[in-house]
Amino acid sequence: MKKPVIDFDLCIGCGSCVEICPEVFELKDDNKAYVKDEDKCNTCNCEEAANICPVEAITFTEE
Repeated sequence: MKKPVIDFDLCIGCGSCVEICPEVFELKDDNKAYVKDEDKCNTCNCEEAANICPVEAITFTEE
């Protein structure tokens, strides 16, 4: 199963991933996106969230 991972050095906190997958991603006080529930990718389109990221900060690991 693919699990999303965010590269914090790349993340600019635009919130696009949160708009597409609020069950999986969240913005925190440091204006960075975080994975809050990696197992919820089946409830939204994590692949689209990764594709829409303007700095390509979201990748996936295989588990």
